Amino acid sequence: MTASHQPAHDYRWSAEVTRNSDALDLEDGVFTKDDPAAIAISLKRSAERSDRRKSSPFRSAMSMLTFHINRAGSKLSSEQRKTLEAAKDELRRLFRKDKD
Repeated sequence: MTASHQPAHDYRWSAEVTRNSDALDLEDGVFTKDDPAAIAISLKRSAERSDRRKSSPFRSAMSMLTFHINRAGSKLSSEQRKTLEAAKDELRRLFRKDKD
């Protein structure tokens, strides 16, 4: 097997991590929203409500978003990738605002 051909179980594994993360209970469809602010708000809410996360709410939310972007890879449309990248900026903005 070449490095460019990953077995199907790898994709199931990443979906399983996203669904059953020890850190966050995610809102259904959070990564398919078309509004970066809505994605960030949902991730922030999930991270703040979690009593199982092992790091700060910001780090947990950002990690889950980055994990999703990295695992989706080329399957993301350019528009959805832009939306998810913009959600990172929204997360940064939301968490900075809380510290004021």
